[in-house]
Amino acid sequence: MAVLDRTRTRTRTHGAAGLGIVLAGVATVVWSGSFVVSRALHDSVPPVQQALWRWVIALVAVTPFAAREAWRQRALVRRHLGHVLLAALLGVTVYNTLVNQAGISTSAANMGMIMAASPVLMAVYERIGGIRLGARRVVGMLIACAGVLLLVGGGGPSTGLAAGDLWMVAAAMCFASYSALLRRRPARLTGLTYLFTTFALGTAMLLPAYAVSVGVQGPFTPAPATVGPLLYVGVASSAVAFFAWNKAIALIGAARAGTVYYLQPVCAAALSYALLGERTTWTQLLCMALILGGVVLGATDRLPSWPSTTSGTSRSCTSCARCGNAEPSPRPRRRCC
Repeated sequence: MAVLDRTRTRTRTHGAAGLGIVLAGVATVVWSGSFVVSRALHDSVPPVQQALWRWVIALVAVTPFAAREAWRQRALVRRHLGHVLLAALLGVTVYNTLVNQAGISTSAANMGMIMAASPVLMAVYERIGGIRLGARRVVGMLIACAGVLLLVGGGGPSTGLAAGDLWMVAAAMCFASYSALLRRRPARLTGLTYLFTTFALGTAMLLPAYAVSVGVQGPFTPAPATVGPLLYVGVASSAVAFFAWNKAIALIGAARAGTVYYLQPVCAAALSYALLGERTTWTQLLCMALILGGVVLGATDRLPSWPSTTSGTSRSCTSCARCGNAEPSPRPRRRCC
């Protein structure tokens, strides 16, 4: 019976890991399109106004599914208000505003490449937090990072750092910090509540900057060429992608989800070819092979092994009290995260 229970637990663990990788991939593909949108709107919608309307649309999209649950958990939200406010500031208010600002003076390809470096910082945050990174995951991360660097140096656009590139570096650091913070999300706060409250608070924090932008730059003129892209980033890149990314972080952690995020420049290159007709060079194909190889290697890092009985002694197998990772431990309910 004990062996059967262990087999079922291990199967569930592997299933959760596979689902987490898929969800991280979905978010990465959708976000690649948002870089193209930010670049396309750079001369028609000011960055702060683009960010505000993106999150207004996202908030409208998630309200029917999350508002009632968020209201039921309002006391829990107040108890963890500091954490939720910081997550809203990093992931909603600041991150997308920086991305939109970068789109004014750098290409969508450069934006995707620079953002692909953010998983390195995610892994650093997790290591500082005491989470052990497996050797295969570290090697996969380094291989993927080498592919990104080669793409920037030889297979991508210009290597000079424009102002937009620096804005994207800041955005990458902001997103990595947000992803690391997700790992510390209060356990009783559901995913929908967390999503709704961060969207609402982040949008509210954008309002003063939006008022300044309208006063100085004037409001943008709604048109099919602006409303359509805003609907995409509001519904797909915000509501859908953020829900998928948050769930992926909860299932597999920021470091492994960050490894999947290295697909960002590959997706951006594919979109550039499909939408703009840009040809892919052999150097870019080599870089994509490195990135994909690193992603696969890092995402298939072995899960914690089950204990074995030797010399007449055995160790009890427990799960982490916080993240649920199965890990043998002599102490009950040992925390690994």
